Amino acid sequence: MAKAPLRVFPSPDAIGEELAQRILERIERARALGRRFLLGCPTGRTPKPVYRAMARRLAETKQDISHIVLVMMDEYLVEVDHRLENAPNDKLWSCHHFVREEIVGPLDESLSRSNRVRDESIWFPDPLEPEAYDNKIENAGGIDFFILASGASDGHVAFNPPGSSRDSQTRIIQLSDETRRDNLQTFPVFGTLAEVPTHGISVGIGTIASAREAVMTVWGAGKRLTLSRMQSADEYDPDWPATVIHECAVGEIWSDTEAARPLDAR
Repeated sequence: MAKAPLRVFPSPDAIGEELAQRILERIERARALGRRFLLGCPTGRTPKPVYRAMARRLAETKQDISHIVLVMMDEYLVEVDHRLENAPNDKLWSCHHFVREEIVGPLDESLSRSNRVRDESIWFPDPLEPEAYDNKIENAGGIDFFILASGASDGHVAFNPPGSSRDSQTRIIQLSDETRRDNLQTFPVFGTLAEVPTHGISVGIGTIASAREAVMTVWGAGKRLTLSRMQSADEYDPDWPATVIHECAVGEIWSDTEAARPLDAR
C-alpha cells in the first residue's frame, strides 16, 4: 500500500471547494452508471467547508443526488433504562442533528424533491446491533468515498481511540478524555466536559480502510501535530488512528497552509 500523498491548499475553503468538486463528479459518474454512491461522512468542524461547498455547487447545477447514501461514522450514546441508546435527535450536539442541519438540509435546499437525498439513505450504526453496520455497507457494495477528519490531540478518527486495531469494525466505544475534550470544542453547547457523553458508537478502522477512496482533511494550527504524525508514518499506527489514511486503496491528505507549518511555528 502506497503512502498517502499530501496536498496543501491556501485555506479551509479552498480544500472545501476542491473536494466538493471531486465528490460531486464521482456522484454524477455513479448516477450515469445507474448505481448508488456510498459517501462516508464525519461530523464536526473540519468537514464543514466541504459540505458548504457542495451545497453551493448544487445550488448552481441542480445536480441529481437522489442516489447517494450518507454513511455516517458515529453517534454519541446516552444511557436510558440501563442501556445505551443513540443521543436524541433534538440535541444540538448529536450527530443526527448535525447531518440534518449541516449536511442534508443545505444539500437539498435548492434541489427538486426528486433530486434530493432520500430519508432512508441516511445511515447510522445501531447500538443494539453494531456489527450489522459493516454487513449493511458490504451488502450495498462498499463505501465509494470517505471524507475523513482527525482529532487534534490524539489522532482519533470517528470515535476510534489510540490502540484501535487495524481490523476493528463498528462497535460501542468508551470515549477517551482527549476525544471528549476535542468534542467539547466542536460543540461548546455541552458547556462542561462532564456533560459530554462517555460512550459512542463508531465505525472501525477496518470499516474506514475498506473505502475505495478517501481524503483526510486537516486545517488550522491546532492540526499541526496530527498532520506531522500522519506524515511520519507510512502504514497504520495504532498509536495514532488517523494514519488509517495510508491503508485506503486510494488515499490522500489535504491540508491548509496553517496545519502544514512546522509544529513550533508561531
